[in-house]
Amino acid sequence: MSILDTLTADELAGNSLAESAYLALRDRLIMLDIAPGDPLHDGQIAAEMGVGRTPVREAIKRLEGDRLVISYPRRGTFAAGVDIAQLADVSEIRELLEPLAARRAARLASPSLRASLREVSDAISLLGTGGGAGESGAGESGAGESGAGPSELMRYDIQVHRLIYKAAANPHLEDVLIRYDNLATRIWCYLLDKMPSVRGHISEHVDLLAAIIDGDEERAAALALHHVTSFEETVRTVL
Repeated sequence: MSILDTLTADELAGNSLAESAYLALRDRLIMLDIAPGDPLHDGQIAAEMGVGRTPVREAIKRLEGDRLVISYPRRGTFAAGVDIAQLADVSEIRELLEPLAARRAARLASPSLRASLREVSDAISLLGTGGGAGESGAGESGAGESGAGPSELMRYDIQVHRLIYKAAANPHLEDVLIRYDNLATRIWCYLLDKMPSVRGHISEHVDLLAAIIDGDEERAAALALHHVTSFEETVRTVL
């Protein structure tokens, strides 16, 4: 897989080379396509992306600030380990800010963003619910047609959260929530083969998105809080 495969043309359009490299590497680190402990060679990445080493080095520096990579003098740069001990701290912040973002999104989302939210909600509805993390979805209602595996399902989760953060219309809130959602997603992906139901987790977004699209601020906030707390509870059941 190319490191560009995790991003759409719209996400890459208009970005600097350093920004594009950052976004592509960030999503591969989040999804553990670059596994914890794997080395990041700027020359190899630059060659794959068709850019110079400077934008790649700038991207890696930002990723270090995001706690997604670690650099060691004279040893190199590596994908950060997944620290399960961060779960409580990450969840505490998300429990405060996710409801705020959902409430703001319900009130402030533009018509085009509401249309995007409706589109992804419809796509998730077609996936069906239930099924274990290790199942491809074959034989489940609606899910077999999609052929969506656990990793693909988690990409829906990332997409939903980022759309909600954007719809909240506060770039500072968006930046903070993306960082902590990234850390939470890495934990989930690290434990993916142990999770009882990825589709069940993803399907929770349908009601949340409906509340935001309908402009129901309080319901959106309540569902966002439930989603975060159920995430933490589910993770703790498999530790």
